[in-house]
Amino acid sequence: MGLLYTKLMAVFGDKEHKVIIVGLDNAGKTTILYQFLTKEAVQTSPTIGSNVEEIYVRKTRFIMWDIGGQESLRATWNSYYCETEIVILVVDSTDRERLTITKEELHHMLAHEDLQNAAVLVLANKQDMKGSMTVAEISKYLTLNSITARSWHVQPCCALTGEGLPASLDWMRTHVVAN
Repeated sequence: MGLLYTKLMAVFGDKEHKVIIVGLDNAGKTTILYQFLTKEAVQTSPTIGSNVEEIYVRKTRFIMWDIGGQESLRATWNSYYCETEIVILVVDSTDRERLTITKEELHHMLAHEDLQNAAVLVLANKQDMKGSMTVAEISKYLTLNSITARSWHVQPCCALTGEGLPASLDWMRTHVVAN
């Protein structure tokens, strides 16, 4: 009976689901957060610390934490991990030079005990830019196929136009409702 109640609460939106949005600086994390919220591009500045917003997707409530991605702030990411259900990793699809750093940060995060049950959504941002890497290239470089103990998904997107973002919200909702 308790399992049925939990599933009903997830469907009817009484439970909040914690999401953290991480990625290197200038990947588009804050633009994506506010595109989720307002469905339009907003002017942003580098995030020092974090931004938090509540987003509803068809009665499912997400508390989204957008965490600054500058090198000096990455060491604090683990203070946001507790009770996180979904990690959104925003990748600048044009930034080939720093993809190694992104990969290291991702796998370091996923080794943390507080994220053992968290799903991973990789948003391949800036797909509108010439020379951007494909989803397949990013998946291969980040070695996502080695992640077998959790759900993960890669979604191409453009933070400025919102393209691809509704599909990412649908994936998140489907994931939390199924669990």
